[in-house]
Formats: sequence, C-alpha cells, structure tokens
Amino acid sequence: MGQLDVAEIDQHKMRTFTRRVLADLQALELMLAEGVFEKDVRRVGAEQEMFLVDRGNQPAPKAMEVLAELNSSAFTTELARFNLEANLPPYVFGGASGAFCLRQMETDLNTLLGQARAAAQKHAADIVLTGILPTLKLSDLGIENMCPVPRYHALNKAILKLTRGPFRVRLKGTDELDIIHDNVMLESCNTSFQLRFQAAANEFVELYNAAQVISAPVLACAVNSPILLEKRLWQETRIALFQHSVDDRTGAELARGRQARVRFGSDWLRHSILEIFRDDIARFRVLIGTDVEEDPLAVLKAGGIPQLAALRLHNGTVYRWNRPCYGIQDGKPHLRIENRVLPAGPTVLDEVANGALFFGLMAAITDTYGDPSKVMNFDDAAGNFVSAARLGLKAHFTWLDGRTYTAPELILNTLLPLASQGLKSRGIDSSDADRYLGVVEERVKSGQTGAQWSLSSLAGMRQKGVTPHGRLRWLVSGLRARQWTGQPVHKWTLAGEDPSEDWRHGYRTVGQFMLQDIYTVQPDDPLDLVISMMDWVKIRYIPVEHPDGRFAGMVDLGQMLRLLARGRPGNEVTVSEVMDHAPATVTPGTATVEALARMRDQGLGCLPVVQGEMLVGIVTKKALLDLAIQLMEDQLRDLDGKPAETTLVPSTP
Repeated sequence: MGQLDVAEIDQHKMRTFTRRVLADLQALELMLAEGVFEKDVRRVGAEQEMFLVDRGNQPAPKAMEVLAELNSSAFTTELARFNLEANLPPYVFGGASGAFCLRQMETDLNTLLGQARAAAQKHAADIVLTGILPTLKLSDLGIENMCPVPRYHALNKAILKLTRGPFRVRLKGTDELDIIHDNVMLESCNTSFQLRFQAAANEFVELYNAAQVISAPVLACAVNSPILLEKRLWQETRIALFQHSVDDRTGAELARGRQARVRFGSDWLRHSILEIFRDDIARFRVLIGTDVEEDPLAVLKAGGIPQLAALRLHNGTVYRWNRPCYGIQDGKPHLRIENRVLPAGPTVLDEVANGALFFGLMAAITDTYGDPSKVMNFDDAAGNFVSAARLGLKAHFTWLDGRTYTAPELILNTLLPLASQGLKSRGIDSSDADRYLGVVEERVKSGQTGAQWSLSSLAGMRQKGVTPHGRLRWLVSGLRARQWTGQPVHKWTLAGEDPSEDWRHGYRTVGQFMLQDIYTVQPDDPLDLVISMMDWVKIRYIPVEHPDGRFAGMVDLGQMLRLLARGRPGNEVTVSEVMDHAPATVTPGTATVEALARMRDQGLGCLPVVQGEMLVGIVTKKALLDLAIQLMEDQLRDLDGKPAETTLVPSTP
C-alpha cells in the first residue's frame, strides 16, 4: 500500500472508488488475455522493516526525525513512529547478470541499515532487527505514536468504524495474553523481512501455490518473535497478532466464519491471479480511497500500460501472507508474489539465508512436485503454517508426498537439497548458494533460531534478581550487541546481565518496573479471605477488582488491624465494607519521580497502576525505596566529578 495521499471516504466516494477498482480488474483481465506481461526475466527483491530503540532499549518514537536525517527515497514510514522501512531494488535472479544477486542483496541491506543506524544515533536512537521488540508495552501503542501520515489514520478510523468496537487479542503460549485495545497500533508491534518473487502470468498459479506450501517450513526455521507485551507466546507471535490487529469483522461475521483481512487463504489458486483479486474485492469492503483520474481501459486502447492504482490500493488493505502484486518495471507490466511471512532479523545474514531458502524452493519445487494443488490437501498446507508459527522447529508437517515429518527432518533431508538444486540450476553462484543455505542448515541442526535464543536467554536470567522488564531490556541489549557482528544467530552466546547498560533508562516510568503478578480480591469476598492471603504471602496491600475486571479499590493491613482491634470478626465483614473505594492511582506512563513524590506527600505505602478502568499492576514503597538506594549508590560512585545522568528522586528541603 504505497500511496500516501489517501483518506477516509464517505459512501458516495466509496461507490466511485469501488467502480475504479472494478475497472482496474477488468483492465487486468484484458492484459492477461493479451499476454502483455513480462515473462523473459525473473527478478527478486526484499523490503526491510525495523525498530528504533532508545538508550534504554525501549521503543524510540523518532521515525520522522530519522527519515529527515536520511533524506533518501530508499526509506519510508511504517505505522508507528518507532518503525522504519527500507526498500531494496529488484535484482535479476540468476543467469549471467544475476548470479550474485543474493550477495548483492546482503551488501545493499548492510549499506542501508548502516545509513539508518548513523541517522538514528544522531537522535539518541539505534536500529534493531526483530519480529517483535521484547520491550514494547501497551502504553507505547497509543494513537500519539502513530506516524503523522493520512493513510494510517484513515485506515484506523475505517476499521474501527466497521468493527464498532475495540480489538481483543487472546493468545496462549508459555504465558497467556488477553488484552483489549482501541486502535490498529497493535500492528506496529510486527516488523518483517518481506520477499518478492516475480512470476510470468502463465506460471503464476503453480508458483503461488508453491509459495503457500513452502511458507510453513521456511518460517519454522526463521521464527524470531516469541515475546509480546512481556508475555512468552508463539515462536512467531507476529502471525497471530497481525490477524487481530486489523480484524474488521463484526460479531455476526465472526459467527458466520468470514475470513479475516490477514489470511493464509481458504483454497488453492486454480486458474489465474484474477481469482484472488475477485475474492478479495467480494469479501472485503473498500476502506480508504484516493482520487484516481486514470481510465485503465482507455490507456490500454491507446497502447499504454495502466497503473491500476485503485486495485493496488485495495490490494494493500488485504493482508494475505503471500500477496499477489502488479507492478511496472522499465515500462513493462509484471506480476510478483510478495511473501510477508518472515520476521525481521536476527541478522542480515540470517535474513538473506532465509531468502535463499525461499527463492531456491520457489525455483525447484514445481519441477519436482508439479502444481501442489494436485497432490496436497489445502487444509494440510494451512495447518502446517499455523503449526510453524506456534512451534517453530518443534512443528510437524504433512508434506507433498503425503508423509508427516518433523520440521528439522523435512528441512535438512528434503528442502535444503531441493533449494540448492533450484538456486544452482538458475545460475546462482554455487559458493553463494552453499554459504547462505549452509547458514540455514547450521541453524536447524543447532536448534537455535532467533526465537529460541531469546527464550533461552530469558530463562537464564530468572535468578538475577531483576524485574521482568529489566530482563527484557538486557535481552534487547544482548541482541543489539550481537546483531551487527556478522555472526548468524546459531553462533550466538546467550544474553545475560549487561553491566554496561545504564539501568536508570529502565525506571523512568511506573510501567517499566511495576509488579504485575499480583493477588486480588472482589468486593463481595469475606474479609477472612483477605486476612488469610496477607498471612500466607506476607503482603500488606491487596487490590480489589469487580467481577468484570474493573478496578474497585484497595484494602490494606492497617484497615485489618483497626477492624480486629474493635473486636469485629472478619467472617461477618465483606471487602467492600472496609476497602478504600477511591485510592490514589497512577498509570503505566506516570513518571517514577511523580509516583515517588505522591507516595511521600500522601503517606502511601502502595500505588495501584490503572489503565482505563483496569488494574494492570502495583508499585510499592519498598520497590521505590530499593530504586532510590540503587540510584544513590550510583551517584556515590560518580563522586569522581562526573555528574549523574539521571535524577529520579525529587530533592526535598
């Protein structure tokens, strides 16, 4: 969805724009019938998405400043102010002029990312390649962090208008996530390394089906998104999250089983690319539009090549994991498949290795198996894809030969030899093919994908006595330290405590260190339960929630003692009779210094952390005292004359 001059449209403009989409589709049908598409060359390409992080390894909303610094057409915005996108040029795939296309892709990626890092560092930020940034918090996903681009705001309004309500995300992995969010910024949690593969019109059906089949095993060895909002979920959580983040289905449509805008598909492609466009136009309403002056049929009649701008814009609001695309290169129209499955990172070398596996399989799989739709049930391909996203290399796949394989078995014994054959038969330099596919082979043999490295690193930090968010900052710090060394992820040592990190960056707001695994009671619970809980787990404060999850108040040990002193037994009293119904609260974005001052001035021992009407955490006097002591110790170490960088504790007279 490359156009930026788009907007939310009213019913009249929607009808006009829909007619433009239909005219473009009619023109595309004529072009296919007349055989005007480029067919004598194969090109590949890629698009790199990335995160901006600050010195504390947290999202840095500096995209507009960094883009201004770069001043390059190779870079553009993504949805959030903490995302960037870089676009690589198309490369001829194989043959005399494209033998080294993979090596050139790696070189160009490193060049672009070097430019992005240099520009970011001028604004106290850095670049990180990962599918989902582990330190993202729900408070980072407010509309204020959406890039100031009309297209994004129009899309957000249009989807919310259709859904008539917020988005709900429920995911289970090692942990469980259940959140409700009021905008499409959940999509900005995801960054990818998208691959492009040009296909002639007469081979598009077979190649598109091939892309669908190979997406699962290629993803299984490339997973790099296991953590979302501090929860360990799927090996590639992007896959599930993206569907939720722009899901425009109403309750009735969900009940009927209507497919989501983010989709793997519902069947094989049978006859032509037109099937996909027709299905998407029929299923998914136009969300946004732009003024389109072109009459595509008139352009064709005059011997020209139409832009098909309306069809391309609508296609950009339907997010198939393998998206069909129309484009024009050097004045000639072409068709391509855009694979959106792979996450960003962990390194450029890993990304290009994943690309080599995908391109090699695309070049060879139909020669070996023919059209996958003739030998495989589509539901098996779809099931393989979900399994890969959930389990990574621990997945099992039903393959084209009807057998079931473990992911490592299929990749090592079948797919890597097939990809090698595909690359070399198309004229890709033999040493390049061996190098990139060798990276995949060693990664699979070691079992250390980007996702597994992250999870294993976190597991090793659990005894370090640091907050969960602190461990995630160490994880991102370790990722940054290794990402630019040139060593692929299977050679990385696990991340651990980072003594070079300025820990103060991780304690600027309450949300960065609040306690989230907390005990709660409800207003109608007997006070005996509160007394018992306080005794069992040695706590002084217990938040109170309504049955629907809304925050209700607080009950503390002092209230219990006063009650008992009056001789009233706890079994005759409910929580609602003694709790504070309107306690002081803070939000996750409240500055630590503000929370500390409020607790000091009001004599509070605890502050519940509330977002909207929901309790999301708690911060105690002890936690803030520990923080103040740590800061004072840091300042004492700076008595050599270097001033402390950050002051979190307010001075008192």
